[in-house]
Amino acid sequence: MTIIRRNLNSPFLPDWLEDFFSTEVNPLTKSRVASVPMVNVFENEESYRIELAAPGLKKEDFAIELDKDVLTISSEQENSVEDSKENCTKREYSYSSFSRSFTLPESADKEKISAKAEEGILKISIMKREEEKIKPARQISIE
Repeated sequence: MTIIRRNLNSPFLPDWLEDFFSTEVNPLTKSRVASVPMVNVFENEESYRIELAAPGLKKEDFAIELDKDVLTISSEQENSVEDSKENCTKREYSYSSFSRSFTLPESADKEKISAKAEEGILKISIMKREEEKIKPARQISIE
């Protein structure tokens, strides 16, 4: 017996089979499935800013935790719908969750962290410690 290796990205593999085994595409809806929201991280002289895109989520849906130097953002949602008509009962359940963790740099002031959720974006601001902030150049007088 000969063992044949196949590449999943091979042109010989039918599209429907590739879609069925792919983890990036839901085979029932043919839509992309994102397991975690996309994140942008910004840095300026004063602070760091994390923006997490989570459309449809409200501020009550998020949990933000700081454990030592690790900032963890998570969310869990459970929805159920029940529809009863005559002799038929339909129950649908959906459950989604995600968790993202970030290791904060030493320059971050762990006591000055704030968060705000608006228009489907969670914005977390982390101030830098005073001694780590970039100070403008100054002239030193000679005595």
